[in-house]
Amino acid sequence: MSAITRDEVAHLARLSRLALGEDELDHLAAQLDVIISAVARVQEVTAEDIPPTSHALPLTNVYRPDEVRPSLSPEEALAGAPAAEDQRFRVPRILGEEA
Repeated sequence: MSAITRDEVAHLARLSRLALGEDELDHLAAQLDVIISAVARVQEVTAEDIPPTSHALPLTNVYRPDEVRPSLSPEEALAGAPAAEDQRFRVPRILGEEA
């Protein structure tokens, strides 16, 4: 595989609308070449006997069943609140206009 050139990096930068300096073009050309080489090595792996999967580990449903359970009453929920109004938390207004 041939090395990615500085001109190719500059072209990609223009397409991506990135302003790169001269030193960045050289630095990124070397990095992109390493990345492309690594991807090429992964593509060489023979995997015909490996079935496609969506996850590396076998997973089962990780959600718990939806069950109705007792919860806090409004009074208990608001017991530690610094201010409450109409069974809701009262907070300072953050917008200057009326909602």
